[in-house]
Amino acid sequence: MFSLFQGLGDYYYVILIIQGICIFHVIRTNNQSKWIWIIMLLSIIGCAIYAYSEIFQRRQVNSIQAGVVKLVNPSAKIKQLERQFQFTDTFANRVALADAYLEKGLNEKALELYEPALSGLFESNEHVVKQLIDIYYKANRYDDVIRVARKISGNVNFPKSKSNLFYALALEKTNKIDLAEKEFKATNHRFSNYEARYNYGQFLLRMDRKAEAIKLYTTITDEAEHMSRKEKGESKIWIDKVIGDCKRLSV
Repeated sequence: MFSLFQGLGDYYYVILIIQGICIFHVIRTNNQSKWIWIIMLLSIIGCAIYAYSEIFQRRQVNSIQAGVVKLVNPSAKIKQLERQFQFTDTFANRVALADAYLEKGLNEKALELYEPALSGLFESNEHVVKQLIDIYYKANRYDDVIRVARKISGNVNFPKSKSNLFYALALEKTNKIDLAEKEFKATNHRFSNYEARYNYGQFLLRMDRKAEAIKLYTTITDEAEHMSRKEKGESKIWIDKVIGDCKRLSV
């Protein structure tokens, strides 16, 4: 064994480090002690066997088990998060539970947790603000959309988000037309934001600016010609709407 390590030269110390990491993992996770002997006797091969059997495969099994539990008992995750939140009312626990409520369509229960979370250091937390924008918009609470959206509207990635679309639409619905157009324009980036850009075109049509809408939609159809179905992805539905409207408007 020693002669084998000598042949490996500089890699000898690397192998020792890897063995040490694996042995530490065995001890920390209370795995069977047989693994220590396998790692020591088989060197790097033993490490590879251990990593595959006890780390990678176990993670896969745990993931499958979590999926089965969620399928059989979809309330299990929420109950666990509720227990965690009741035990410790932290920002992270509060938001995790609110996210789970929102995912299940329990918007009012989610609101009860999200709204108090926007305070102190977390007053402008981007994730919470975006979740609130989504809830407020779908509840037709447009003034509230505008109020919270302004907390993050200056963030670099905001124009690329669905939240900015809801913000722009809320501004239009409250007759803040110039501000709405400004937000729609912010979403207009080539080869992206197709849902928002489709809605921008609809906004232009509502403003009786047909020529500008056709120009925007023509640009999008030109982009689509250079994209595969895979590249379109989830945006395909909006690109198809644009192509259909473009043909109809050009008649």
